[in-house]
Amino acid sequence: MSACTQEEEDLPANHTGPKGVINDWRRFKLDSVDQNVPHSKKELLRQMSNTREDDKERLNRKMSVQEYEMIQDEDERCLKRYRKQCMQDMHESLSFGPRFDSVHELQSGEAFLEVIEKEHRLTLVVVHIYQHGVTGCEEMNSCLDCLASEYSSVKFCRIDAVATGAAERFSAEVLPALLVYKAGELLGNFLAITKHFHEEFFATDVEGFLNEYGLLPEKDFAACADDEDDGGDVE
Repeated sequence: MSACTQEEEDLPANHTGPKGVINDWRRFKLDSVDQNVPHSKKELLRQMSNTREDDKERLNRKMSVQEYEMIQDEDERCLKRYRKQCMQDMHESLSFGPRFDSVHELQSGEAFLEVIEKEHRLTLVVVHIYQHGVTGCEEMNSCLDCLASEYSSVKFCRIDAVATGAAERFSAEVLPALLVYKAGELLGNFLAITKHFHEEFFATDVEGFLNEYGLLPEKDFAACADDEDDGGDVE
């Protein structure tokens, strides 16, 4: 057996290259398969993901037509989860700091101070101060929900003005407010931020505004746009 062949057999399960990617995808499909999937389909997925067979030709074989059709039949959301997981793994391996996938609700002024002072030094923190019933606050919350799915290296937070313990400083006239921090330093203080938008505004408007000040990093991928295209074909 050649040294090249031996080296290929000794590669870890998550090695790179076309064969490695296919095998990683097979294992991911097996791990995320729905419990309601028929046993026969699960068994095929198990065989597809098995990279420890004695027969090494199975490890390095090309994807069969049957496997390809099964992948095409699976929900596209699984592919999106796989893409996101790959990006998370790459992000963490490069030590760019922690990752987040949703907006964090802060319950008190102490929690507000903690997220500013104790968050990772490389993490950008965007805090939305809102109040129920104030025009634009609900829409801003929805916009940040979307942006949180696109900028996983940014920690998006929100807190009720009353919960901050400084409600007198955050009256309805200055809400919604966006405060942007990094390494404990205030980078942006945008009061009554909706005055910069039309009456009806969207996540792209908030994104564009923050980008004008150079505050946002590169996005992961257009997650919200992908959700709108769920009905499309996978190429």
